[in-house]
Amino acid sequence: MNRNKIIIKNAHTNNLKNIDIEIPKHKLVVFTGVSGSGKSSLLFDTIYTEAQRQLVETFSTFARTRMPKLSRPDVDDILNLSTAIVIDQKRMGNNLRSTVGTATEVNTYLRLLYSRIGKPFIGPSFYFSFNHPEGMCPHCNGLGKQIKIDLDLFLDKSKSIREGAITHPHYKVGGFLWKELMSLNVVDVDKPLYVFTEEELQLFLYSEPFAVKGAKEKLSYNRNFEGIARKLEKAVITRADDEADDEEKNAYTKYFKYEPCTSCGGTRLNERARSVLIKGISIDELCKMELIDVLPFISEINDDVSEPILRKARLLLQQLIEIGVGYLSLDRAVGTLSGGESQRVKMAKQMDCNLVDMLYVLDEPSIGLHPRDTENLMNILFGLKEKGNSVFVVEHDPDIIRAAEWIVDMGPRAGKFGGNVMYNGEPQGLAKTESLTGEYLFKTEKPYYKRKIANSFYEIHNATANNLKNVSVKIPKGVLTCVTGVAGSGKSSLIHQCFAKQHPEAIVIDQSPIGKSSRANAATFIGVFDVIRKEFATATQSDASLFSFNSKGACTKCNGQGVLSFELHFLDSVKTVCDECEGKRYHADVLELKFNDKNIADILDMTVNQAYDFFKSVKIKNLLQLLQNVGLGYLKLGQSLSSLSGGESQRLKIATELKKEGNIYIMDEPTTGLHLSDIDNFYKIVKSLVANHNTVVIIEHNLDIIKYADWIIDMGPEGGKNGGKLIFQGLTEDIVNCEQSITGKYLKNVI
Repeated sequence: MNRNKIIIKNAHTNNLKNIDIEIPKHKLVVFTGVSGSGKSSLLFDTIYTEAQRQLVETFSTFARTRMPKLSRPDVDDILNLSTAIVIDQKRMGNNLRSTVGTATEVNTYLRLLYSRIGKPFIGPSFYFSFNHPEGMCPHCNGLGKQIKIDLDLFLDKSKSIREGAITHPHYKVGGFLWKELMSLNVVDVDKPLYVFTEEELQLFLYSEPFAVKGAKEKLSYNRNFEGIARKLEKAVITRADDEADDEEKNAYTKYFKYEPCTSCGGTRLNERARSVLIKGISIDELCKMELIDVLPFISEINDDVSEPILRKARLLLQQLIEIGVGYLSLDRAVGTLSGGESQRVKMAKQMDCNLVDMLYVLDEPSIGLHPRDTENLMNILFGLKEKGNSVFVVEHDPDIIRAAEWIVDMGPRAGKFGGNVMYNGEPQGLAKTESLTGEYLFKTEKPYYKRKIANSFYEIHNATANNLKNVSVKIPKGVLTCVTGVAGSGKSSLIHQCFAKQHPEAIVIDQSPIGKSSRANAATFIGVFDVIRKEFATATQSDASLFSFNSKGACTKCNGQGVLSFELHFLDSVKTVCDECEGKRYHADVLELKFNDKNIADILDMTVNQAYDFFKSVKIKNLLQLLQNVGLGYLKLGQSLSSLSGGESQRLKIATELKKEGNIYIMDEPTTGLHLSDIDNFYKIVKSLVANHNTVVIIEHNLDIIKYADWIIDMGPEGGKNGGKLIFQGLTEDIVNCEQSITGKYLKNVI
């Protein structure tokens, strides 16, 4: 048996068509194909999931209960798997105590350095940690922020507690905490808050814990009561909320005011830790610097005893800079990083890992990178491989595809028309296949683009948001404008912080994540399912709620989920298709009701294209056409959002936004996750918007979109403090002659 290959037998996860494939190990392997073709199903849902599942099974039962539960993928067998590490675009959480420095462990080495050679000597390394009592600021507990409840949002003083005066979701009427307040009788729960005395409000909101006696039915119990505002403020400080759902996170952000700590000035450290200097710089001052400035400072330190520490710190900093995030500072909170930034930070950290024969799985690492930085990214990927690892990447970037040592191309199309291996081999052989990837990757012709000339402009004067340096630009009306520049150059600051605020009527399509509820599907997301249910209700003279699997029509056994979940205590939960509704989500009486010989479950099983031909309603057709226009005609109406690829999710969001009325569209890297062939389809959408006299502004790195622009605004020259300047504004053809423009140098090869 060849142990240098991962051998997959009969993979049929999602849309995979019973795939048998052998993929070489210890190479840079790129998985390509149109969005929804099965790339992620093969790499993430099959290979990675099985690798993780088998690893978890080696742990103790106790440990397994505290780890993510992974079901066995739909595959007969996978041989020669290595331990897998995924480096995805999942944000690194909202833990208020986590920064770039702590996440990359650079702070660990800096603390050791200051404890050894810093003057004056104050103690060991934890004296410089804002997560340790000896190092943290005593006034903010190392958060660098003072956190207070916003009482205007937290309370509705016109109501009593019984009526719902506390607006925070944790204290909703009928909830556990609300019932507890009602039983304790600490204050009058029937009196509107506006008539409370200052003493009563202080007791209710900010009192220290004290013993109270509460009544529960006929029994009584003793417990402590703590002011509810004080209790929530402490919870924000102490809890790690990065694993909470969106609703839970909102409960800990919406109702609070965050201001810099007046004692430590936001540095998180106490005065003793801030007093220690190396070459006149304290550790908090060093953490405020951009990474490109921290590296030279570290490099200039000569100390034989500390050389091992310095070497590790220099390696990490160098990798972070090379991968395109040198504009970040060590004190930057990880919750503020984009998905692409989070992925690159995680990737750079792996370069310090000494484990070998690992399987690294990456999801589009080029997202958010300027073409200039793509070369550095490839150096990182090959660096991981040269350590004796296998590097498997889902990618659409043509430069990375060409640089790959092996290509697995999925297709030929998306959804049920995909799931086949179109090509499995070395890159040069891809040109001889009939795959869309090969067709677009090896295109040589350069088509002519007819630019649209603007007659009037929107203007921005002396913009100073974030790193912008008094930038004044003109954005032409009724044309396509691309805002370009390296990561951190000020593109988003200019458009989101300045232009969008000047024009609140603009329709913004950004990189915020799409909902992942198991109950949400393409039809509900676009809003067409409401119209379809009304059609059914009219045709059958029934209540429209009967045709919702979240309401009256839901199967009573599975509650409209279509599956049953069984918890096996210490073992992984098991999900099976509901035997009552056979996975159709509705109870039998609803399925008897039909519209043109189809029940509601039959409709949800239709593709968008099939539904478009089936329905005569103009409103339904118009909504479905939005999905067709963005290339999602193959999706089933009832397909769960959680099963969509990144590219499909992005296009679904675009389709939803495009149905709104407006004349200014702002899009933030809309080509994220799009195949080379899909970019042409996306441009057709943009072209139609411009043809209808809309203004379209796109923040973009993709040269295949930038080349279509009627106008370009290029920011730079670098990121962070070395960015924030206007490098170029004008016609697309003219930027190639701008010597200062990095974008122009790369654009010259494609126009």
